[in-house]
Amino acid sequence: MKQGTVLTRAVMLLLFAAVCAYFAVAAWQSFHQSEYTMATYAYTVDDAVEATGLLVRQEEVILSGQAAAIVDVIPDQGEKVNAGGTVAYLYRDEAALERKRELRTLELEREQLIYSLQRGDTGWDNARLDQSIVDAMVGLKTSAAYGDLTGLEDQVLSFKSLVIRRGASSAGGAADIQPKVEEIDAQHAALQAAAGQDTTPIRVDKSGSFSAVADGYEALLTPDMLSTLTVSDLTALLVRKPEAPEGAVGKLITSSTWYFTAALPVKTAERLVEGRSVKVRFSRDWSGEVSMTIERVGEEEDGKCPVVLSSSRSLADTSLLRKQTVDIIFSSTTGIRVPKKAVRDGLVTSTDPETQAEVTTRVIGVYVLTGAQSEFKQVEILADDGDFYLVRASLPDNPTELQIKKAFRAGDEVIVSSEEIYDGKVILAPR
Repeated sequence: MKQGTVLTRAVMLLLFAAVCAYFAVAAWQSFHQSEYTMATYAYTVDDAVEATGLLVRQEEVILSGQAAAIVDVIPDQGEKVNAGGTVAYLYRDEAALERKRELRTLELEREQLIYSLQRGDTGWDNARLDQSIVDAMVGLKTSAAYGDLTGLEDQVLSFKSLVIRRGASSAGGAADIQPKVEEIDAQHAALQAAAGQDTTPIRVDKSGSFSAVADGYEALLTPDMLSTLTVSDLTALLVRKPEAPEGAVGKLITSSTWYFTAALPVKTAERLVEGRSVKVRFSRDWSGEVSMTIERVGEEEDGKCPVVLSSSRSLADTSLLRKQTVDIIFSSTTGIRVPKKAVRDGLVTSTDPETQAEVTTRVIGVYVLTGAQSEFKQVEILADDGDFYLVRASLPDNPTELQIKKAFRAGDEVIVSSEEIYDGKVILAPR
């Protein structure tokens, strides 16, 4: 064997041993690291319980009274409707629906012609109309690109309105516009007469908020029943699967107050006091938090009590909800979330204002990495959250600007573990 070959192999073995030693030392350091840090952040802990129950409202089902091939609902979900207002149209066939669209287009065109007739020619208005037309075109293109068809019909009508208004502004004076108005009136009258044979409007005789969905609970559970509702009644209602009456086109919510009722364990129900308020958080079919009044805490039955909560807010947002699982929040605590291992005892030296003597006190705090040194910051524990504490900075009654500036706050990096830690210790090991 040549001497060069032996030497090469020896060098390779030495390099391999060096690499193995390097990785071994790195692994040992990672497992025996004496300090490591964790960034902190603001956090809220809720004292809450989960409850499954039903939303109750004063509701009246709106019936069509006849069979129809097409139902066109007019109001949006939760929209206010006045007494005598039209909530839907029933069309016998597609031809009737198309005729209704023609009527709406004619009404729109007439409105814009009258507007132009009353306004007269104004160059500045025309320039603004041109820009509005361009904006409407961009809006239509954007909706089509994203597949958003929810407001397509309104967008198209708005675009047509702008085009008609722009055309009317260039149509000349009253002598040119008036005949067009009369022609539209004649066409509208003819279509209206034909529509009377196959189009039926559905009107309401009361004012209220409209909901397009009737689920059958409207007659099974009303606000008047809540004062005597028992746990057994509520359990039976929760498992039922009612169906909406035949011919229902929606319902009218005739009161602004709505209710949530559920059966809660006795210990939970005892924490509720009638007349007081509690927060209720929805997170399933609708995300929101509502402050509700505790109306009733009923008699115990099988370890549970029926509870009734009420609110006059967010009616439109909750008008589609019926069976819901919510969180009833008794209180919320907001602070800074830190690992329990980071909370330690420390010594703080202060000057007695009366004797001017220095006093050393043992306090609770955390060590924060400031630059390359550890810094002790006093905290107050607000809540226990398993492996974490919720804390806040502990400050004197009249803190100085420097004390406020150096106080513990969200975003500080706390030192979670150390064999030996003290205020001012230099942290040189990699984190």
